[in-house]
Amino acid sequence: MSAQPKPLLAAERVRLYLTLVPYLLEHGQVSLDEAAEEFGVTRDEMRAMVEKLTVIGLPGDSGYWQQPQEMFDINWDLLDEEDVIEITNDVALRRVPRFTAREAAALLAGLQMVAAVPAVSDSGLVAGLISKLSRGAADAPADVVVAPSAVDEVREVVARGVQQGVAVSFTYQAPDAEPTTRTVDPVQILITNAQWYLQGWCHLRQAMRTFHLDRVSAPQLTEIPITHAGDHVPEAFSAIQEDREVSVRLPARLAPLLGAFLSADNVETVDDVVTARLHLADPRSIKRIAARFGGALEVIDPAVARSATREWAGAGLALYQSPGSAG
Repeated sequence: MSAQPKPLLAAERVRLYLTLVPYLLEHGQVSLDEAAEEFGVTRDEMRAMVEKLTVIGLPGDSGYWQQPQEMFDINWDLLDEEDVIEITNDVALRRVPRFTAREAAALLAGLQMVAAVPAVSDSGLVAGLISKLSRGAADAPADVVVAPSAVDEVREVVARGVQQGVAVSFTYQAPDAEPTTRTVDPVQILITNAQWYLQGWCHLRQAMRTFHLDRVSAPQLTEIPITHAGDHVPEAFSAIQEDREVSVRLPARLAPLLGAFLSADNVETVDDVVTARLHLADPRSIKRIAARFGGALEVIDPAVARSATREWAGAGLALYQSPGSAG
C-alpha cells in the first residue's frame, strides 16, 4: 500500500501556487494526474488548488478583485468532464515586456561572456537563459559573435584545474617587469569593468594573489594537488600593483564621460582641450577606455599604454576586414 502524501503546510501551498500558474501557462492543457505527479500532491489536492485559482487575481482600485477579467479562470467543462486543467484567463501574465532585437543581442553577448566563468559554464543555466531570451524578443535577435580573446584559453585551463583539483602554471607579465613563471591554486575567476581576473594561491609568493588575465600566457595544468582552495581571498584587487598614471588628451566636451577617473587635481584644460592623468592598476587597460571615444581620446604616455591601445585598436579593426576585401 503506497504511503499517503503528507498534508501541505501553508508555506508549501504558497510555493506551489507561485509555480503552478507558470507551469500551466507553459503546458496549456494538463491532466490532473500529470499535474499532481509533477507537484507531488494528491489528485484531490491539485483539483482544489486549481479551483482556488479562480478567486485569485489583480486587486482593483479599492484593493479587492472586482472585475472578471482581473481574476484567473479555468475551463470548468474540461475539468469536470475530462479531468484536464486549462487556464482561460491568465490575468495579463502573458503580456510581459518584450525586448527589441538590439536589446536581446546585447544581453545575449553578456550571457556569452558570463558562460566563460568556470562556476557557471557547466551548469546549463546560461544556455537556458539564452534560449528563453531568444524566444522573448519582439524580433529575431541580431546574430551575436563574441570574438575569442587570449584569455579564453586561460579560463578553460583554470576551469579544468578547478574540476580536477590541480594547480595551474603560466607565464605572467606584469607591466614594466620581467615575465615570471607562476604556479597557482585557482580559487575563482571574476570579471569587473570588462577585465578578467584570476584569484588563487601563488606558490612563488606564498600568498593569495589576483592576476590580470591579459597578462597571462602559456597556461597549462600541473600534477600538483590544490591545497589552498579554502584560504581567504583578498579584497577586491588588493593584491594588484599600486595605481599607475596614464596621461590622455581629449576635447573638453567629452571629458565628463571619464566620470570618476577625473578629479580637480588631475585635469588641465587649455583651449577646450583636456589633459588628464588617470590612475589605473595596469596602464594597458586604458585601451578599453579609449575605445569608448571613437578616436577622440589620445593616449599620451606611458609608452606601454600607447602601444597597447594601438595594437588593440588594430586587432579590432581587423575583425571588420573580410579576407580578400579591397584595401
